[in-house]
Amino acid sequence: MALRNEPTAPYRSAQDALRVLEAVARHTTGVTESEVARHTGLGQERVVGLVRMLRREGYVEQVAGGAYVTGAAFGGLGAAPGGGEAVRDDLQRTLDRLRDSVGAAVYLSRYVDGEVRITQYADGPTTPAVNEWVDFRFCAHATAVGKSLLGQLDPEARRDHLARHRPARLTSRTITSDALLLSRLADRPPTVPHLDLQEYAVGTVCAAVPITAGSSVGSLGLSLPVEEVHRLREAAQALNRGAAGLLLSLAIRPY
Repeated sequence: MALRNEPTAPYRSAQDALRVLEAVARHTTGVTESEVARHTGLGQERVVGLVRMLRREGYVEQVAGGAYVTGAAFGGLGAAPGGGEAVRDDLQRTLDRLRDSVGAAVYLSRYVDGEVRITQYADGPTTPAVNEWVDFRFCAHATAVGKSLLGQLDPEARRDHLARHRPARLTSRTITSDALLLSRLADRPPTVPHLDLQEYAVGTVCAAVPITAGSSVGSLGLSLPVEEVHRLREAAQALNRGAAGLLLSLAIRPY
């Protein structure tokens, strides 16, 4: 399976955040944002935004004088009791924060062995998850996360997936034409979220952004009741910004 080699905005942000984190880690007594900008070659404004994200995730903290040192989350990277379970717990906390900041249920998905898998999600009383009335594995053509995952594959891999999982009509809005779906996937830039406007389930709208890291194909999605469709664009933008923090966690502690 080949991937499209177009880096997404969250991926670039995660890469830059790692450079900032490395610069902070090298200065055990503290380093200012201006010094980080000079050491990394990143602009001052860019560094300020990345440091804010790293503080939110607990990787850096501010000390007296406005300098930054590594935080508690960074200190715990070398000792991860439980291995994969500890990483999963860290990702869940990140997803929970995203759910609260976006105001919607959020979903982490991966494309593994030719199949769509929702690996983790965060919902709540006011942010209910989508009712999986048809197995998500068979509905990549109709879901935002599915289309986001397919969009990261090469054309041959997309056609292979659709040949194994024929697009079925789930609502009156579902795209069932291979040609139309493939055309839309090919035309959508990697920085533009994929949408599901009641294509999977009547009463629900969704958005998803890619979180490809190396050879791993992943996606971060959200769902809203159709009554809140007016929030979808803003929520998708917030999700795209939040994806960088999730990618950073995956880059530091692969799951």
